[in-house]
Amino acid sequence: MNQSTLRLTRELADIQKSNDLSLAVACRDADIRNIKALIVGPPDTPYEFGFFEVPPPQSTGFYLSHVKYPGKAPTVNAITTNGGRCRFNPNIYAGGKVCLSILGTWRGERGEEWSSAQGLESILISIQSLMSANPYENEPGYENANSQHHKDNQTAYVLKIRHETLRISIIQRLEEYLGLKPDGTYILRQPEEGEGSGDDPQYVEEGGVYFFEPFKDLCKRRFLWYYDTYLASIETERAKVTENQQFVRMPFETVNSNSMEGKFSYSELERRIKNIRRALDAEAEKWGPEGMEALKREEGVAANLQRQFEQTKVYFSKSDAVTLDIDLQDKNPFIWQVSYIGRPMTNLDGGLFNFTLRFSVRFPEEQPRVQFSTPMFHHRINNDGIPSYFPGRPDDVRSHIEGVIALLEEDDPAYDPRTQLNTEASKLYWGTKEEKREYSKRFRRAVQRSMEYS
Repeated sequence: MNQSTLRLTRELADIQKSNDLSLAVACRDADIRNIKALIVGPPDTPYEFGFFEVPPPQSTGFYLSHVKYPGKAPTVNAITTNGGRCRFNPNIYAGGKVCLSILGTWRGERGEEWSSAQGLESILISIQSLMSANPYENEPGYENANSQHHKDNQTAYVLKIRHETLRISIIQRLEEYLGLKPDGTYILRQPEEGEGSGDDPQYVEEGGVYFFEPFKDLCKRRFLWYYDTYLASIETERAKVTENQQFVRMPFETVNSNSMEGKFSYSELERRIKNIRRALDAEAEKWGPEGMEALKREEGVAANLQRQFEQTKVYFSKSDAVTLDIDLQDKNPFIWQVSYIGRPMTNLDGGLFNFTLRFSVRFPEEQPRVQFSTPMFHHRINNDGIPSYFPGRPDDVRSHIEGVIALLEEDDPAYDPRTQLNTEASKLYWGTKEEKREYSKRFRRAVQRSMEYS
């Protein structure tokens, strides 16, 4: 490897190992010059929890010359633009161009230009910084725009960006991953030969051609995390507009080429987002029967999960630190059922908490879906029992279980709005002393009632 390739390899590894929930990177096979990156929209902005991809033209990823990088900035284009029809920011064009001084695509102040000390993470963070609570301010000359007209434009711009973030970056993306039409029916696809396959979770088929989609599983799991948040956002935003109201065109938008055109249709978005949720639930339900077939065929993934189950069960049976029971549903190694007993002398004391891990035959590339059947009132568990937890090793099931337990037992967590899945519980937990006491009461009430669901 030359120095450019070595550096790029290190940068990719550093981002992938980091705990940043807003950034993800991947490269296709052995071609390290072609990288795909995903930015999850920042909380408390109109881009909140949207999925934005930033490869260059033809969806090939960052283009990085072995000779010029890191001496020269890579070429970067956004593709979450609804096929080149939607401009998501004054500095992110419908055609994919990203205007940033760090990329040499915008004239910035001295010291803001690219240098070899910067890298992929610098670029992604710079793009993410454009996704602010008031993206209108990215338009040159904004600081001199103090009229009421410009203030009205700022409000109108935020309204339509939130709508299109939900429609394009979330709903359209998940429908594509699931093979769903907007009406909720499935697209019938015939398997064809080609690069990748329908059995590979990192590829998506379209018209007989398979496209490299390394973030498919990540987006599905994050959608389940934020499902309640998406629905709450729809309810909040629909009250601010009239159904079928046309978007306001901004002064910097060009008609039919570099703008965000459309109308508000939150009833349609709500229907489609619920269809996606049903499809994801149905997908996970199919994993059990698919797993049993893999077990009958003695496939490696079935043997791996069976072995991990036996080892994990022995490990926890000998542990004095935690009390739990693990079983397989109908002797199926693809469905694990866990019952955790709360530690004495803690807020969990007297509680019995049941959760299920469902595994795909494509594990670990496709991560398990974890869901509590015990009703919970917890700031990091949504209303459907889906937790925001983090396994130390994605391929180790014991690590997944330990991650869920760590979530339940954490005493003094750092605040991270990206992990707050229950809005009501989060508001109380991070609120005043009185609100925190109310949270504790409701949490303890849920713990005490948990035995009723055993």
